[in-house]
Amino acid sequence: MSTPLTEAEIRAALVALPGWALDGDALTKTFKFGSFREAMSFMVRAAFEAEALDHHPEWTNVYNRVTVRLTTHDAGGKVTAKDVTLAQRFQKISWVA
Repeated sequence: MSTPLTEAEIRAALVALPGWALDGDALTKTFKFGSFREAMSFMVRAAFEAEALDHHPEWTNVYNRVTVRLTTHDAGGKVTAKDVTLAQRFQKISWVA
């Protein structure tokens, strides 16, 4: 079972994650790409990152936007270090702010 991070730990992690926010008990971000094709290519690449961590996001796509919501189910739907790590990986592979 994963251990939830404290709000202070989450806030500290968000400093290095531009555009990410704490929304309730989840880390969230909406990525806005130049086209549907770009959004889909990001999702495919991000899926490989998620699979490598065995930690899968809740996400949606509408045309050029991908909205990501990260929580850890075995921590009661709270934010854990796994969520921060996945957000960092998504941030690293993204070419938009």
